[in-house]
Amino acid sequence: MRFRSLRRAVQGIAVLGAAAALATVGLAAPAQADTPPLPELNITGTYVTGVSSGGFMATQLQVAYSRTFDGAGIVAAGPYDCGQGNVIKFVTCDLGLGVGTLECQAEDWAAQGRIDPVANLAGKPVYTYHGYLDPVVNPLVSQAGVDFYQHFGADVTYHDWDPAGHSWPTPDGVVPCALTLPPFLNNCHNDPQREMLTAWLGGVNPRNSGAPQGTLNHFDQTAYAPGGSVGDLSMETTGQLYVPPSCAAGAPCKLVVALHGCLFAQQLLGTAFAEKGNLDTYADTNDLVVLYPQAVSSIWPVNPQGCWDWFGYTGSDYAVKTAPQMRAIVNMVHALGG
Repeated sequence: MRFRSLRRAVQGIAVLGAAAALATVGLAAPAQADTPPLPELNITGTYVTGVSSGGFMATQLQVAYSRTFDGAGIVAAGPYDCGQGNVIKFVTCDLGLGVGTLECQAEDWAAQGRIDPVANLAGKPVYTYHGYLDPVVNPLVSQAGVDFYQHFGADVTYHDWDPAGHSWPTPDGVVPCALTLPPFLNNCHNDPQREMLTAWLGGVNPRNSGAPQGTLNHFDQTAYAPGGSVGDLSMETTGQLYVPPSCAAGAPCKLVVALHGCLFAQQLLGTAFAEKGNLDTYADTNDLVVLYPQAVSSIWPVNPQGCWDWFGYTGSDYAVKTAPQMRAIVNMVHALGG
């Protein structure tokens, strides 16, 4: 009971601080009055992207569930299972562990059936972005992620020339390119989302530069969590889903799973990722559905910054198909029709 009360107090303080940050950039806090389950849609392909801890989680999902995900977009992150159960390892995984070791591990786990066959990665599009002013993720770690995918024959596009801080770069960003600070939506005067979608799909229509055509709604994440308890997984009770009118009406659509980074969840930044992340703008004009699962800060599991589990705070199986957070996200994908 004491832990539960303390966790609520910590979360409340964090949300109050974030509300002030949101107000300074004109972003809204999430409205969560009605949280229905996910709708079943006509999904014809599934892709995953993420930034920081969400980028590491996107890699884990792509590799562990390579039958499910048709491509990945890795922003400010590194190779599969880089954390190796230690939060420090992500800074030095390529130096202290060696990407060759990670490749061998993935091959062993695939042979054991703990992840999908690594042969599925061959030819799949992977877009990787890393700013050279990122003070959090070493550029060698990002390069190690590129090397990992190329080893297994993925079709990798690597954008590594922007003077960007540790962030999700977007033309709608509210933070100068070189900085690393909330809401981690940096404007580097280019359009990495168009690059990523082009790498995945072969070409995209111009983004919607006007008012959103689709609807951003909250949904109940508890229905998809193994055991029915999101709190045990350091996940929020609600997630976000953006659906354009064409997809809501039954048109064939692609699904993009977009994963926030640490200190980047709706608990702190509301709907900022969806509103300014430049994915919904392309969803309107390219028949894309965008799923925004949400992690949350917690005392137990130990996750004070609301990160996705890329180093083992939910248990030793965090990077394989039995990982509870990944199972929850894949359950969401399947519920949508992916």
